[in-house]
Amino acid sequence: MRIYLDVCAFNRPFDDQKHIRVRLEAEAKLYVQGKIKAGEVELVWSYMLDLENDQNPFKEKRLAIEEWRKYSITYIDESDEIIDKANELVRIGVKPKDALHVASAIAGEAGYFMTTDDKLVKKMATESQIVAINPVGLAAIIDERTN
Repeated sequence: MRIYLDVCAFNRPFDDQKHIRVRLEAEAKLYVQGKIKAGEVELVWSYMLDLENDQNPFKEKRLAIEEWRKYSITYIDESDEIIDKANELVRIGVKPKDALHVASAIAGEAGYFMTTDDKLVKKMATESQIVAINPVGLAAIIDERTN
């Protein structure tokens, strides 16, 4: 199974854990990362993750996320194909930065795009090339397939 995590998913454990949803998503994200480290799930990384993460003003968070690049099985650079797919996604209402992440994930042949952004998940519901899903949903799928 090949997956792509967007920056909001990577950042979930750093968010305010007072809310149950945030705590559940943080735990699910950590579970998914454990499966990546164990080699049971493949991580796709992209130039967009580097670009967005480099803009993080919090050094500790930025470095923690950056460390995950070494666990990726492929690195996706910007290409005409990615720009074209991103433009297609923007036309259905996906924000440009999100569209570039999703297009990168598709180019990396990820089957799942993990995000904590509910609006993005809804907009991506009709996309046939990838499944946008929250961390809890993806953790359940991974658990089913790997245990």
